[in-house]
Amino acid sequence: MASIFEEIADAVVKAESEAKVRGLTQKALDEGHPVKKILEDGLVKGMNEIGERWKQGDAFIPEVLLSAEMMRAGIDVVKELIIRDGIKPLGKVVIGTVQGDVHSIGKSLVGMMLQSSGFEVQDLGVDVTVGKFVEVVKAQKPDLLALSALLTTTMPAMEDTIKAVKKEGLKIKTIIGGSPTSQVYATSIGADGYASDAVSAVDKVKELLDLPPEIRFL
Repeated sequence: MASIFEEIADAVVKAESEAKVRGLTQKALDEGHPVKKILEDGLVKGMNEIGERWKQGDAFIPEVLLSAEMMRAGIDVVKELIIRDGIKPLGKVVIGTVQGDVHSIGKSLVGMMLQSSGFEVQDLGVDVTVGKFVEVVKAQKPDLLALSALLTTTMPAMEDTIKAVKKEGLKIKTIIGGSPTSQVYATSIGADGYASDAVSAVDKVKELLDLPPEIRFL
């Protein structure tokens, strides 16, 4: 017989309905299970599984997006208890697609995977100006800035953003991604890291912030 955590994870992977995920999450709470365990062994485990399936080519982007909605539905049930129990995010990440580029799917996937791995994520959306990135970083003081571009013509905006952030003297790690980018390009523009997909982005962010690969919440 599957445990309640396995049932939650399976419901996230299969993305049957938000109502089912909410119900199972509430059931786990009613049974007295710790919130952190519900998160790690249920909701996050399910999201990580669908992420790995996508990376292996066994799942498609719409499935990942649906599973992310399931995970969020479950988190809504326990969000007040997360605060009560003092469960802290691994760090704060600001993410956005650079100016001139309106592609969002890859950026959104990275944001969802980071959130499911225990990070607080502020998604600025698409076509984000250099000034907006600098403004938010100055105000929010995140641990990491993630920049996305899908067009070769908008790649220079990544360099402009990183230079602007450094010019302001803001101490923050930066990571870039998107099909035309590479580690070579990341190095050339002064970015701290590069990730080719949403799953590896999580590992790279943890590496840049000196966090153990297996850690999920503080």
